[in-house]
Amino acid sequence: MAERIAVAIRNYQIHVAEAGTGTGKTFAYLVPALLAGGKVIISTGTKTLQDQLFQRDLPAVREALKLPVSMALLKGRGNYVCHYHLARAESEGRFQSRAEAGHIRTIVRFAKTSKSGDKGQLAAVPEDSGAWAAATSTRDNCLGQECPHHDECFVLIARREALSADIVVVNHHLFFADVMLRDDGLGELLPACNTVIFDEAHQLPEVAGMFFGENLGTSQMLDLARDTRMEALSAAKDYLPLQDAVGGLEKTARDLRLAVGAENARFPAAQLEREENFQNALKLLADELTNLCQRLETQAERSEGLAHCLQRAQDLALQLKRWRTLEDQNQVRWIEVFSHALSLNLTPLDVADIFRRQLESHPRAWIFTSATLAVGPDFSHYCNELGLDPATTDCGCWGSPFDYAANALLYVPENMPDPNSADYPEATADAAYPAIIAAGGRAFVLCTSLRAMRRIHARLQERFEQDGIEFPLLLQGEGAKAELLTRFRSLGNAVLVASQSFWEGVDVRGDALSLVVIDKLPFAPPDDPVLAARIDLLRKAGRNPFLDYQLPRAVISMKQGAGRLIRDENDRGVLMVCDPRMVNKPYGRRIWLSLPPMRRTRLLADITAFFAATAAGAGKLAE
Repeated sequence: MAERIAVAIRNYQIHVAEAGTGTGKTFAYLVPALLAGGKVIISTGTKTLQDQLFQRDLPAVREALKLPVSMALLKGRGNYVCHYHLARAESEGRFQSRAEAGHIRTIVRFAKTSKSGDKGQLAAVPEDSGAWAAATSTRDNCLGQECPHHDECFVLIARREALSADIVVVNHHLFFADVMLRDDGLGELLPACNTVIFDEAHQLPEVAGMFFGENLGTSQMLDLARDTRMEALSAAKDYLPLQDAVGGLEKTARDLRLAVGAENARFPAAQLEREENFQNALKLLADELTNLCQRLETQAERSEGLAHCLQRAQDLALQLKRWRTLEDQNQVRWIEVFSHALSLNLTPLDVADIFRRQLESHPRAWIFTSATLAVGPDFSHYCNELGLDPATTDCGCWGSPFDYAANALLYVPENMPDPNSADYPEATADAAYPAIIAAGGRAFVLCTSLRAMRRIHARLQERFEQDGIEFPLLLQGEGAKAELLTRFRSLGNAVLVASQSFWEGVDVRGDALSLVVIDKLPFAPPDDPVLAARIDLLRKAGRNPFLDYQLPRAVISMKQGAGRLIRDENDRGVLMVCDPRMVNKPYGRRIWLSLPPMRRTRLLADITAFFAATAAGAGKLAE
């Protein structure tokens, strides 16, 4: 793999590499990248992987090769303390709790001594503390060169280090935010770059779709209202109509969310545009945003902060107008509602043409790697999604070196109901229960929806209480992801019921995780507005949406979920897929053939014997 990547870097080619768990793919791209010289940007899927690369893997390879290369870590601006907003938060002293007030004081002390201002280096303040929102900036509320703290800005320090470094580590969201918005420093980095490497590259089509489109949410409106109120209190306290306009924007933003009764749901724009309540709420929000713009225009000269709020308000007003009036067959308009927020989205139906323009903008090598890119041996689905020409793209597949045949079992239980039946979540929990008992807990139960997750958790809790089972039962959302994983590892016999967040990027090695249960094959819901529009587009082009798009995506997601089970050569475990379509539908074979080569069974007795043999140290399940 390293040799193929070295050739691609030398010849400015595109290389796509699937590398199974345990292949050492990080070293396979780091070694040729460092040996080739020139400037390299490495983009990862998560900030956690960013930190691992920068703090562990890159220094190890640099030391082994004895190369004097310089390295820099660049994150989005929300990861760095902002002196301006921190000082304002400290002076205003308006916090939700005493804990947040204490967190601000801790961040103030940190900012005085830190060289980077990276909040990831301040473990004393939880990542989900509201204090961070007050102590960091966003693209919207950054004052830029008008900021009184411009010279000491941590974001600019990080950018300068990145510009001078040989190797720069970023993440996908930062890469695409900059490609589209020229926001976080890569606009200067990319032209000078010889090689771009995407790790966890399976995420790129979705991330690209997000950033090549537009998103406008009630949270942005409320953030604008909050920042305008704070700026007005310090620079325009005598102009009360501005405070009234802020209150009007806050109310209509919240009313727009309340106009949709659902929660954690997605809708095509056409569906809600037929709802009178939603249309009225949307119009009132647009009116209040216009009113705020007019009020800010009269006060903007009184401070840089108010001038910046005016620019933000005008940008949001234009964006809202564009969303309400745009008719573009290449984009889909849709709405997503959360517990306390609502977003209006524009998403391109095809990112291939847009991404291809980036590939062709300047001669350089592009490396795409992940454990899950191909469907069987076929990379065409992935290449087509990103506009990579299969004829000129070098693709390679390197399987995991782990002994799956000896150490893992694929279990599809018998007599499961149709996955669309009303009681399917409870049936899943009941089928998983004896396997969890046999495994001694130590299980992930991965669900394809939040609703199913809650119902499966409730049923397992009920069964545990009935039978006096004392395995710790954890639920996604009960704490931060990192905290839940730490608890899961340390408990040793826990059961974690989770949804999409835990399907990938989670590494639990050893005995703490020996059973992964998947409730359904991970097909995206057919009523999802973006998927529905893409299916319609494929049909019009004479293609088969299921075989060409839905099935390949499900295969890649399934490989990610299954990848949680065996993380090193000593791991042993069972992958349990409850969905009967795995064996009774023709496409089920295509899915399990894409998984690692585990032995297969439909008998619970085999699972009990497997775990009994593991407990006895037998090392292998007797055939």
